[in-house]
Amino acid sequence: MTHLKLLSAVAALAIMAGNASAQVKIAQDCPPDPETCGTYVWAHTFAEYLAENGIETEEFERGALGDEAELLDQVSSGLLEVSMSDLRSAGSLAPFIYGMNLPFLFASHAELDEAVERGNLMESINEGLTPNGVRVLALVANGSPAGIFNTKTAVNTIDDLADLRMRALDETQIRMYEAWGSTGTIVAWPEVPSALQTGVADGYLNAPVVPLMFGHDGFLKHFTDVRFSAPVRVALASEDWYQSLSDEERAIVAEGVAVSTAANREWVTGQDKVLEQLEAAGIAVVHLSDEERDRFAEASRPLYEGGLASPEDIAVWLEAAGVN
Repeated sequence: MTHLKLLSAVAALAIMAGNASAQVKIAQDCPPDPETCGTYVWAHTFAEYLAENGIETEEFERGALGDEAELLDQVSSGLLEVSMSDLRSAGSLAPFIYGMNLPFLFASHAELDEAVERGNLMESINEGLTPNGVRVLALVANGSPAGIFNTKTAVNTIDDLADLRMRALDETQIRMYEAWGSTGTIVAWPEVPSALQTGVADGYLNAPVVPLMFGHDGFLKHFTDVRFSAPVRVALASEDWYQSLSDEERAIVAEGVAVSTAANREWVTGQDKVLEQLEAAGIAVVHLSDEERDRFAEASRPLYEGGLASPEDIAVWLEAAGVN
């Protein structure tokens, strides 16, 4: 975002902050398409539920109020009530939440939801976040289990990654690619199309629906259904806003969260046709064998010893997931 655009966004937020205190501004993170975007489904359902119950809402398109870091600043300072944010926005303040991203720990959102409920993990997530001015309202599915996309070759085995340079989100993901015998390079999401087309990166790890959502299907040619994790983003809320709610308003918000999360999980169960959609878009799909998936999982085990979160935090997630 340019400096001028950032100033405009901040000015707009400052003006809106003078409106009724119950108004909820919601920053979307993807195109307003309920077919391809699960976070849009969550946020739009939430906005409609609040509005129907007397709380004024306004939705902002992806990028209208800034990038991930800027949105986090606005939420934590109370200028923005709710943002559909990446996991790093929460993890940068309290890394406990990173435990859900342990490779091959959760093969579905149902498994993740069961573990979060069993271990009362939402409370643990927010214990570290609320002193920093934010809280997670919900873990929002943004696609079926993640796999490997690339522009060059079919990945049938872990050995096929050797000649690929993968787009990485951060240094931890680079270490994971290295454990798989590949290499990684950090590329900001807006730069991914250029990186893929110029060969700076050969592919990325993401939910199957992502290339269809962002128009990357024109240059990605291969997808391996490795079922790496249950991909989520977070509905991140301002703690100042949350604490300012009356008991009645907080009850409406809680019910809105429940309704929106149910709609989001219904959306993700409907993603069972997405692999067919990838093939129709010209992306060849590899259904990884159980033996090869086990090889990926075993190569990823060093990340269970630290790097994503502290060993103590990881132990909590493993216990909740029923992993010894």
